[in-house]
Amino acid sequence: MLENKEDILETEETVEEAAGNEAEEAAMTTEETGADISQDEEQPQEDGEKEDINAEDDQDGDGAAGSAKKSFFKKKKDKRDEQIEELNDKLKRQMAEFDNFRKRTDKEKSQMYDMGAKTIIEKMLPVVDNFERGLAAVPDQQKEDAFVMGMDKIYKQLMTELEAIGVKPIEAVGMEFDPEYHNAVMQVESEEYESGVIAQELQKGYTYKETVVRHSMVAVVS
Repeated sequence: MLENKEDILETEETVEEAAGNEAEEAAMTTEETGADISQDEEQPQEDGEKEDINAEDDQDGDGAAGSAKKSFFKKKKDKRDEQIEELNDKLKRQMAEFDNFRKRTDKEKSQMYDMGAKTIIEKMLPVVDNFERGLAAVPDQQKEDAFVMGMDKIYKQLMTELEAIGVKPIEAVGMEFDPEYHNAVMQVESEEYESGVIAQELQKGYTYKETVVRHSMVAVVS
């Protein structure tokens, strides 16, 4: 009986040791498994971080290339804009020069026309003088003659046409002497006019568009 009890106790101790050993092994296995799991979890995170870094590198590379492309096209665009502005400035200058040339040409053309007109008018004025002298010499009893009336109509028509193109006679008698319009050839005494006033017109003067074609020959009161 005692031997059986000892055997039973030894058997129980052996079972308890085996159970303890199994528990320790299970605990160790659990710790190792947890460590492996934690390492596996950390590994994807590191891989993810690497992927993020690579992605950032790729993005940086693309960004640098994009910025380089943008700067290249921007330089091209700026150069093209500068050329356009330069051409626009050149066009504006040429248009301004052409406008000035056109104005200067028109002015010169007008001056040449006026010079030619004044030359013709100067040659026609002696004819006007002869008409006036001839009509002034007609006696009163002959002023109703057809020939005299015809000459008077021609004279009036000639003066109307001259006035239409800008030819006007210069006022003289009773006006103060003005050297720009009058040419004093003699001095006279007069009770009617004051000193320096024109008392007599010897030859009629004319202007063409406010410029003197021929000065009036006058007698001025001394």
